[in-house]
Amino acid sequence: MNTDDSLTINGITLTAQPLARQHEILTSGALEFIAQLHRATAGRRQELLELRHERRAAIRKGQDPRFLPETARIRNDPSWRVAAPAPGLEDRRVEITGPVERKMTVNALNSGAKVWLADMEDSLTPSWRNVIQGQINLIDALTDGIDFTSPEGKEYRLRPAEERPTIVVRPRAWHLPEKNMLVDGKPVAGGIVDFGLFFYHNARRLIAQGKGPYFYLPKIENHLEARLWNDVFVFAQDLLGIPQGTIRATVLIETITAAFEMEEILYELREHAAGLNAGRWDYTFSIIKNFRTRGPRFVLPDRGQVTMIQPFMRAYTEQLVRACHRRGAMAIGGMAAFVPNRKDPEANAIAFEKVRADKTREANDGFDGSWVAHPDLVPVAREVFDSVLGDRPNQLDRLREDVTPDDRALIDVASCTGTITEAGIRNNIEVGVRYIEAWLRGSGAVAIHNLMEDAATAEISRSQIWQWIYSHAITDQGEVVTREWVKELFEEEFAKLERFDGDRFRDAHEIFEEVALAPEFPTFLTLPAYARYLCETAGKEDEYEAGLPELERALAAVL
Repeated sequence: MNTDDSLTINGITLTAQPLARQHEILTSGALEFIAQLHRATAGRRQELLELRHERRAAIRKGQDPRFLPETARIRNDPSWRVAAPAPGLEDRRVEITGPVERKMTVNALNSGAKVWLADMEDSLTPSWRNVIQGQINLIDALTDGIDFTSPEGKEYRLRPAEERPTIVVRPRAWHLPEKNMLVDGKPVAGGIVDFGLFFYHNARRLIAQGKGPYFYLPKIENHLEARLWNDVFVFAQDLLGIPQGTIRATVLIETITAAFEMEEILYELREHAAGLNAGRWDYTFSIIKNFRTRGPRFVLPDRGQVTMIQPFMRAYTEQLVRACHRRGAMAIGGMAAFVPNRKDPEANAIAFEKVRADKTREANDGFDGSWVAHPDLVPVAREVFDSVLGDRPNQLDRLREDVTPDDRALIDVASCTGTITEAGIRNNIEVGVRYIEAWLRGSGAVAIHNLMEDAATAEISRSQIWQWIYSHAITDQGEVVTREWVKELFEEEFAKLERFDGDRFRDAHEIFEEVALAPEFPTFLTLPAYARYLCETAGKEDEYEAGLPELERALAAVL
């Protein structure tokens, strides 16, 4: 059945206008593969999303998360371990992160890092164009076809294969739908689309290259969500006849509820587990989101003051390293988000020292590697981890038995020192609006004031404002944070923004008001933004005409 620009065959519907080269990705086999994954998991995914709402409601009513008594046997059993490090993941001392757009793909693969987190989540706007082009870029990277010349004439060429990092793909999280692909009339989970397309097209290619299909799993909230991903992996490997355990996954511990189930998450994924990552920005957002109505005890200061040396953040990272190494899994540190300015060496020197101090803390705490957002930071992080690791690929033998699991320390937000300032409110407004505007234009990673901002930092910015208003927080100058005052600051900051032809600031203004200033708190800012602006058909007419015949042939071939 065809309706308008959509195509439906055997229960699979594509609603967006086709793009050039889309037929290389949306083959009949790939579409049927995704449909099978969707039909096997959609019901459980929906149940788990409902469970999230129930748990958040309980927390809002005063029920603090604790270590789960029903899984104590897993935590207390010293005998189990996750799988040994997979080929290409034995040494992860420096990992660079970035979206799977073409220039970033080349820069990441040429960065000298050990791992590239190829991001299809927080730093990628999930437009249909970006989703499909990202998959094309990954295939081109793995087949040495990614070289290109920019419109300005700059050439981008890959280093030899042996000098490139291992690719680890981050698919979208469980809550995000892909409304441009329907199975039996229902949107497929964005993560299933991202995982399924990459795995279907590249698993055997990666194995032949001596590595494997590796993934980062974002925004998991409990061990049951990890179990669902594990079942996806088992099913996917069976469908393609790939040995069980070939897939490896690193889980981002970036929600407060997941921090209470770190060992259980590793246990659920143990045949496929590669480690845990301290996703600091989303973790901060998760704390604000879950405890936003719980009063002064859970109100944080300006986001720049919520550093990794605050007691509740130290408890989080140290317990993460302990959980990982106790089970033979890698512990990967958080993001260094500084974006160097090559015209300002003095500012760079100061920032590099801050990055060096942050990475030194992580390496000394036992982390096996860490994240950077820019290629110029790779040598800084590598130098730090080289000095601690030496010739060893990791420090899995550092068990951190000196750390005692403490569920109360994880939510001791009241121990966080700092102040709320007018400058902090204004910065949150500026970052939030500028990020949303860029996101709407298709850029999910944006440099603002020499920091790489993505969806997670924008979430912190808008969530802090919402919480400060709700809590009647008081600034360091004694000003009560009210909705009326913040609206005044909002309009002042909005008026300062430099406008340009084709900008999306009006739309960004509307979304920011909805997610930061409205009485109700949307769970994620990307959900209303996506539903309103990104799930419509997109693409130029010539791309549509070029892609349609191949797409029709691919759909017609689906069994």
